[in-house]
Amino acid sequence: MTETMVREEICRLGRSLFERGLTPGSSGNISVKLDDGGWLVTPTNASLGWLDPARLSRLGADGRLISGDAPTKEVPLHTALYQTRGAARAVVHLHSTHSVALSMLPEIDPRAALPPMTPYYLMKCGLTALVPYYRPGDPAVADAIKGLAGKYTSVLLANHGPVVSGDTLEAAVFAMEELEETAKLYLLLRGLNPRYLTPAQVADLSRTFGLALPAHGHDHA
Repeated sequence: MTETMVREEICRLGRSLFERGLTPGSSGNISVKLDDGGWLVTPTNASLGWLDPARLSRLGADGRLISGDAPTKEVPLHTALYQTRGAARAVVHLHSTHSVALSMLPEIDPRAALPPMTPYYLMKCGLTALVPYYRPGDPAVADAIKGLAGKYTSVLLANHGPVVSGDTLEAAVFAMEELEETAKLYLLLRGLNPRYLTPAQVADLSRTFGLALPAHGHDHA
């Protein structure tokens, strides 16, 4: 995919996320790693619904701005995911309502923010980590992400929002949507004692689809 095509895809998928109410106002940001080691990222204070392909921030491999508008303040967050997830080629961070709500609940396990509710949640997202609150743009969030040692493709930032990496931008967007829908399911079913997937069912999914789920030492079944 050429850089021009990547720019257009960022804008197309950003608009789709915005128009479906998955990140309001000028919240959220998207980045894609390029073949030369640099990356494209959405600008600061830009709505994902109204991105201009020509104004996306073009960063070099060293993270410095080469062209376009000033980048999102969340560059440290994206950088940490690329550094720890070797296969990651795209990162999506949103302020989607149900995932943010989930990140604020007191019972959430930081090593598995959601129980194994559906097969597609595990297949698209794996397990989801919860990291403590940091103000938006705080470089310290990078250390929190690095502390996960690349084991998680999906992460919740407490009181802030989800961030997901993928081997393509489309894969990252699909995983983000699955995370948001699963968070919505959790909130709908909270307190109703729903059936979750059993350890045997999770093991079957892992074998069949080659899932590499991090151990979290907590049995939801």
